[in-house]
Parts: sequence; structure tokens; C-alpha cells
Amino acid sequence: MLEEDYPEASLANWRTHPFNVRGFHNVDRLIATQPIECAPSTVPLPRGRILDLAAVMVDGSSASSGLQQSHTDGFMVLHHGAVVVEQYGPTATASSRHIIFSVSKSVTGTLAGVLVDRGELDPDAPVSRYVPEIIGSAYGDATVRNLLDMTVSVRFVEDYLDPLGDVARYRVAMDWNPPGAFPYQGGLHYFLATLPRDDGPHGERFQYVSPNSDLLGWVLENAGGLPIAEMLSRYLWQPMGAESSGFITVDRNGAARTAGGICVTLSDLARFGDMMRLDGKANGRQVIPKAWVEDIMTSGDPEAWQKGDMTHLLPEARYRSKWYIPTDHPGTFCAIGIHGQWIYVDKDAGVTAVKFSSQPLPVDEGLDRSTLAMFRAIANALR
Repeated sequence: MLEEDYPEASLANWRTHPFNVRGFHNVDRLIATQPIECAPSTVPLPRGRILDLAAVMVDGSSASSGLQQSHTDGFMVLHHGAVVVEQYGPTATASSRHIIFSVSKSVTGTLAGVLVDRGELDPDAPVSRYVPEIIGSAYGDATVRNLLDMTVSVRFVEDYLDPLGDVARYRVAMDWNPPGAFPYQGGLHYFLATLPRDDGPHGERFQYVSPNSDLLGWVLENAGGLPIAEMLSRYLWQPMGAESSGFITVDRNGAARTAGGICVTLSDLARFGDMMRLDGKANGRQVIPKAWVEDIMTSGDPEAWQKGDMTHLLPEARYRSKWYIPTDHPGTFCAIGIHGQWIYVDKDAGVTAVKFSSQPLPVDEGLDRSTLAMFRAIANALR
């Protein structure tokens, strides 16, 4: 299909296929945003020998076929920092700033490490030290580490397709949906402070709850004394040499959607992922504390993961500071967002791969598994 064959999106349908094909890289036309400014001068990513994806086989099909089947809007692979694959869908270009959904969580968790290194954030401190407004909610006796590792005992059902569920009410609060089944009652921060405690202690079970990551963003703003967009620019985007400014969605009160609202170009997301591959270095400069990246790679509770709700995708894994670490594939880690957004890093193979997608379903286990298998096949081809 050509670009003109895809319909324009509105606030009411922008996450619904086929409207999402345009909607995912035109979010700033639909929702309020704040800019993540890029560096004043940058160097383009170097180019390497092009990898022929038609020759990379995954379960009897080529990787190029897999990209088409998974509604890919943008795909880039770096090998030892050089671009060996760069492709775009019918409505996207190299300058398109695509929403990365929950890959935003991994960016936010990485920013947390910078604030820890600056002495502005204690990951073992109670959340209420930084955000007293949440006392009385599920988060009243949780720690920042519980937010980082998704081990808060909170009652929230992450069902993206239930029009009357927790996520539907959440989306009205963040101004991602027009009021409909739920009237607007307050913004994102108001919503976070209403979430009730679940049974069981904090820290024992991985439970994927997106509001944890929005609250983490609120914590970081109060700890660092700056808006999230400015900190992302100052501490990550500019020092890593981002070529383009990104942006993050905010509600009508200016609360940033750090759980899923970051929008960036494909090449800058690849830069960010490759910086993680290099233990936090970019352009010869230590941008992210090496100790924070090492902690992500070596820490996280495998028992908490096994008690959680994502073993169907990663049977053996850990989750640390908003990153997934598949323990059955040493040296790899990834960030995952709904509708098919990915960062995949294989340190041993020197590979960083990023993917923008407009998959029809928010969560498609079959496509997730095949995409993960494709990343691994590409890494093996380049090893």
C-alpha cells in the first residue's frame, strides 16, 4: 500500500489499525507534548556493509518477510556501531518521530541511573520521600526500586482492549483518549494516587503495571528538580549526540507520560540502544554510569520474574530498571513496547537493533515471539 492509502488518525482512533500507521508518527498533532532537544551539532551514524535480510532465515521464512508481516514502520540494525540495515514503511521516513510506547520505560529507567550517580536519587528510598502525594495509595510504602523493577503490589489490570477496564480510565486521565465510558476526573498524577494496594508484599512478584513507570517519572522530576523532557535532553539526548529532537506526551496539567509517551527517530533510538551496548558510552563519553548498566545486566530477581505474568514470552529472564534480560541468551537485553516497538541488544555479537511498528493488536504473542527470533537470527548472522 502507498502512503495515501492509509487514513488520517484522530484522538479517538489513533491506536486502532489502520489509523495507527499514520497516528504513531504524528502523535504531536493529537496530544500535547514537550520537546526533548537534540545536540546542537552531531555526526551521522557510520555505514557498514549492508546485511541482506532476504538471506537471514527465521523458522523457514526470511527476515525481510517477517518485517512485512509484523507491520514494520522502521527497522535499523547497527553492527559495532555502523548501520547495516535501515528500512522504513510506507508512511515513515528517517525524520519521522515515532511513538515507542513502553520502550519509554527503559529510557526512563536509564535516566534514573544518571540521577542516582548525581546523588539526587536513592533507589532504595520510599517513593513517598519524593512524591508525598501518593501516601494512602498502593505506593505509600513502596520503594523506588519497586517501581524500577515492577515489583509493586498494586491492584491494576493491564488489559489494553477492555473498554471499561483500568487502562481505559487511565487513558482518559493522561489525555490519550477523549472522555467516553469514563468522564475526566483528574490528570495522570491524580490517577496514580488513587490506585489501591493489592494482596502480598512489595518486592516479591514481577507485575507489569504501566502506572509504576509514570510515577517513576514524577519521582525523577521531583528528585532532579527539572521537567522530564529537559532531563532527557540534558542528560541523555544531547550528550549521546542525538541528531533530532524528540518529544514526550503530557496531560493537560503538564504531567509527562514516561511509561509510554516518548517519540523519537529511528536512528536516535538506535544510538540510545547502542550506548547501552557500550556500557553507557557514546562518542567516547560516559553518558550513563557504567555501574548502572552493569547492574541492569547482572541484577534483577529471577524468582520474582517466574511469579510474574510474562514468562510466556521470556521463560527464563530477569527484569531490572525497566529492561528485560533473557537469562537463556547471555549478553542480550531488550526493551519492548506495545504494537511492536523494540530495542534489542546482543553485546557479544556487537549488535543493536530497533524496530518501529504499527501492529493491529497492542499485544500479539505470536508476532512478539517471531520478532525476537528474528533479532536473534540477525545477531547470529553478524556474529
